Amino acid sequence: MPDSLDELNRRLLAFARARDWEQFHSPKNLAMALAGECGELLEHFQWLSEAQSAELAEDKKFAVGQEMADILIYLIRLAERLDLDLIAAAEAKIAHNEQRYPVTRVRGDARRAEEYPD
Repeated sequence: MPDSLDELNRRLLAFARARDWEQFHSPKNLAMALAGECGELLEHFQWLSEAQSAELAEDKKFAVGQEMADILIYLIRLAERLDLDLIAAAEAKIAHNEQRYPVTRVRGDARRAEEYPD
């Protein structure tokens, strides 16, 4: 069982190559598939209250996990096709957000950065 993004990427790449599916895995197609899977994840939460969304039954939680796995798989495949390091991109984004949303300015207040008073 893979325990890193690199190992999971290698397994997904081998899976796609064995089936000759790389020809279908263009960045455009993978991004569209990723968006579709995000929509399927959202369907599981549609019409639930905040409390209900936090207290999913085990079968629902399993289904949500399956959709999240699809999202992760497409995201990893897209990063591979674009030669992007997801860990480095996430670290850079976190550093950017730390600057954009300093704790002293935003603690307990979840607005968009441009909505905070100067």
